[in-house]
Amino acid sequence: MANSDSSTATLPIAPKKENTVPIGSKIAELNESRSDLLNRIQGLKQDLQSWRSKLDTQVKIHRDELSELKKSLNVEVDQLRKEFQELKNTLQQQQEDVTASLRNLGLHDSTGDAKEAQEPMLDVEDQEVHASVEEVIEKRDEN
Repeated sequence: MANSDSSTATLPIAPKKENTVPIGSKIAELNESRSDLLNRIQGLKQDLQSWRSKLDTQVKIHRDELSELKKSLNVEVDQLRKEFQELKNTLQQQQEDVTASLRNLGLHDSTGDAKEAQEPMLDVEDQEVHASVEEVIEKRDEN
């Protein structure tokens, strides 16, 4: 049995010597492949960084544009508020002038009726204007 042990021990050694050349070439191929893959990974990392930089730039540009639009809309809304307030004041002044003129003509009793008929209309108009302005403000605040 000692002979069989020594013969089995020598058989695996012989194939290892024959496979050392192919293993060396395989290692060289794997090293080359590894090097290629590392180069590709490095290139992909650089591409990714470039894309991130471009996206960051675009996001900044769009944020700046949105900020400017928001400022512009805020200015327009403020201007509209002022104009509506001026219009309301003008209408109130005209209503007071008409009421005073009617009093001067001696139609004091009918002015109360006229005033009552006109006031609800103004209130409805004021409510509509106020609602419109509030909608614009809410939309602006959401953005």
